[in-house]
Amino acid sequence: MKRIAVLIAFLVSSITIAQSSDQAQALLDDVYNKVSSYDNIAIDFKYVLENSSENIKQETRGDVTMQGEKYVLNILGVTRLYDGKKLYTISPEDEEVTISSESSDDENTITPSEMMSFYKDGYTYDMDIVQDVRGRKIQFVKLNPIDTNSEIKEVYLGIDAQTKHIYRLIEVGNNGTKTTLTVNSFKTNEPISKSLFTFDEKKYSDYYINNID
Repeated sequence: MKRIAVLIAFLVSSITIAQSSDQAQALLDDVYNKVSSYDNIAIDFKYVLENSSENIKQETRGDVTMQGEKYVLNILGVTRLYDGKKLYTISPEDEEVTISSESSDDENTITPSEMMSFYKDGYTYDMDIVQDVRGRKIQFVKLNPIDTNSEIKEVYLGIDAQTKHIYRLIEVGNNGTKTTLTVNSFKTNEPISKSLFTFDEKKYSDYYINNID
């Protein structure tokens, strides 16, 4: 697995660690407050999944449109539509729609509606490295799950210091799998259809409807 390089290693005092944690929380709160001010957010992204021990590397592109808790996520040929109550997973290849509650998903997975706020519960955090990405200052924050049984080992959030938008999310699993989501475009307050987050069963009359609730 391609691990994040440690650029500077040094001993720090408990006071410095506390300051780092406070700075990280302040930055994450700035991001949350900024994105919460938008009516909607549309993101186009690159998604990479790697596990060197299993000789796995998968790259794909996807997009997601979010409005509050609602979202439509397109990735790997599958559409996931969450209307605030039900999650509809639409697979054209299988001609199947699976209907569930979002909470029935893997509890260790960060869902699109939680991407901007998941840090608020269950994590400790500290400031990490700063990277220059084509002239943009990207400040990383490292998040560690409080739950020792979590399948997530650590999460890194790369934040554009100027716009306060998330540029990259890196999730490292205890099983050696690393998933990286890099934002290619970040648009806000786009004109969207009122029916975007509504599942229209008539469009999938030929599909098998699997309601697991």
